[in-house]
Amino acid sequence: MSSSAQKSIIIITGGASGIGLAITRHFAQQHHDIAVLDINSTTGPSIIASVQADHPQSTLTFKHCNVASWEEQARVFKEVYEQHGRRMDIVMANAGVSDRGENNITVLEGEDEEGPSQPNLVTVNVNFVGCLYTVKLAAYYMNKNPVSDGSSRGLIICTASNAGLYPFPISPVYSGTKAGIIGLVRSLEKPYAKHNIRINALAPAVLETNIAPDAALFRGMILTPFSTLTRGVQQFVDDSTLSGAIAEIHGDHVTLRGPPEVVDEDSAKNLEHFWSFGSA
Repeated sequence: MSSSAQKSIIIITGGASGIGLAITRHFAQQHHDIAVLDINSTTGPSIIASVQADHPQSTLTFKHCNVASWEEQARVFKEVYEQHGRRMDIVMANAGVSDRGENNITVLEGEDEEGPSQPNLVTVNVNFVGCLYTVKLAAYYMNKNPVSDGSSRGLIICTASNAGLYPFPISPVYSGTKAGIIGLVRSLEKPYAKHNIRINALAPAVLETNIAPDAALFRGMILTPFSTLTRGVQQFVDDSTLSGAIAEIHGDHVTLRGPPEVVDEDSAKNLEHFWSFGSA
């Protein structure tokens, strides 16, 4: 994979707003070749064109994509691969939505006598299923990259959340999707290492972008600047030893969070036994 000083081919899902846009700008400043996949075809193209104008030495393209659709993601990934030199260096599986507590699965309030309402799976389909699709496609195309001297074929970075590390009762479904991403990334470290592909995840606290939709909800909270987020991204790019790592992004700090300590010797033996069967 190209280093930060060289031009890389980068895909960023959800790269036209919020966290994704901050990452798009970060890589554009380094003059990379970037494909932004985003569902917002109304303002997305003009936003990306503006970033391109600010950083003319970079190359940015906008692709409309609904990450929750396998067919659409697969088609766009193939387009990018063929149009950008048949190579893929970094993929940011970033696209996501927040249900902001609207998806009530507590079954304690708001239900009528006819029975429980079916949970809305939009958050699951975008945040987790969409991320899963992105990871699968990224690994497929990265595995085509040549490799020498054990160098990395590519880097996948998923956007999780610290809501996937801690209880988050205001939005349990959102929390579950982000915890799922963390489990996915940790579990894919060894299988992808066999193909010289690295995978990591970001777990941001409350970022500046989160305050816009619900100003009252976030008023008085401590916000983490985008500069800390992009520092975490760059750490994953620069440190070739990191894979299966979760970087909690909070305040001015990037803290690597390891998996939970194994509870006892028996559990450790069982886990090693599972690994002896290989990997997915």
